[in-house]
Amino acid sequence: MSEYILTSKQDRVGIITLNRPEVLNAWHSEMRQQLIAALDTFSNDESLGAIVLTGAGDRAFSAGQDLNETRSFDSDRAISWVAEWEALYDKLRSSPKPIIAALNGVAAGSAFQVALLCDFRIAHGDVRMGQPEINSGIASTTGPWIMREHLGLARTIDLTLSGRLMNADESHALGLINRLVSVDRVLAEALALGEELANKPPVAMRLDRQRFQEITEPGFRDCLEAGVRIQGEAYASGEPARMMELFLKRRTG
Repeated sequence: MSEYILTSKQDRVGIITLNRPEVLNAWHSEMRQQLIAALDTFSNDESLGAIVLTGAGDRAFSAGQDLNETRSFDSDRAISWVAEWEALYDKLRSSPKPIIAALNGVAAGSAFQVALLCDFRIAHGDVRMGQPEINSGIASTTGPWIMREHLGLARTIDLTLSGRLMNADESHALGLINRLVSVDRVLAEALALGEELANKPPVAMRLDRQRFQEITEPGFRDCLEAGVRIQGEAYASGEPARMMELFLKRRTG
């Protein structure tokens, strides 16, 4: 089996690396399943007190969804696709351990959402973040939910409908990036923060994360219900497949 996800440990911090650098760490179904398994393993490892999530290579944390997978979806597959994201996001939200995103490059679409579901984000000055799904014909449902929790409605509308990527300075000013460091210090800073958090009282840490999950649970469940309806309608129309084909042709042309 291909190792789309790499795992390692440094002291009391578990490190999960998204490992498809040839496609900017874009994920497909098997990669998502491996990521869920890695998060589950580390979340239940009593020797660990924190988790760092990063990407392989020096270009991307993750470009988000691999369009080579979704361009062939029909409405039924689009609905089961929503369930795959529910499983991943549930795992991120329910871990008793704090999760830190070490952003080594672009975080786009669903990868932007995953970064926002982490508790902290460490990045360098060339990182770009945003929700460009509309540009490839994908309607956004989980994206607007998590962005509104962080940014409010006006900026969520901006990012969803424009599909633009924010630079690191804008993301930092909005509080989406907690610490901006030099490119060679991203992982080291994330690991140092992980060690600091790992030394906090574990029961209080688990209960604090649990409470954040409880506070945001109604919105999360609403966006998943909307995702089933909206993605089913979108893919039944054929528009996502057409737009993804055009997007991929422009990218490789």
